[in-house]
Amino acid sequence: MQEIERKFLVKDDTYKTQATGHKRIIQGYLSAHPQRTVRVRIMGENGFLTIKGKSNKTGTTRFEWEKQIPKGEAQSLLKLCQKPIIDKIRYQVPVANHVFEVDVFAGNNTGLILAEVELSEEQQSYTSPDWLGREVTGELKYYNSKLSKNPFKEW
Repeated sequence: MQEIERKFLVKDDTYKTQATGHKRIIQGYLSAHPQRTVRVRIMGENGFLTIKGKSNKTGTTRFEWEKQIPKGEAQSLLKLCQKPIIDKIRYQVPVANHVFEVDVFAGNNTGLILAEVELSEEQQSYTSPDWLGREVTGELKYYNSKLSKNPFKEW
């Protein structure tokens, strides 16, 4: 399956007034190779194992495979992941015909807030809310797999 998304910095916290929900996400990387990443995630009471391929030149599109796994298995796999583990709160914010996912990072990435919007095609248009900042799609340092190796607090 192809994942097509664009990523942005967030200017302020007004997105919270439009959010329809939020969940804590804890995730780690079993592999963060440039050609592929293997991620373990706990979101609420669910665990997930995800494999992502290398992004295209614009950073908008890449292969993604995800499977739900028992939370206990995800907890065990997190012990094998590279440190530090990513800890964040994800807000779902509907804007026009899309849902932006806004990640508020904690731990070594405190202070970083990113928004992503998934698209059905690379050139698909979307409405930009006022709280959306500079686009960082394709900037590797903002990938979660990179944030686990080079956290925001060290920039």
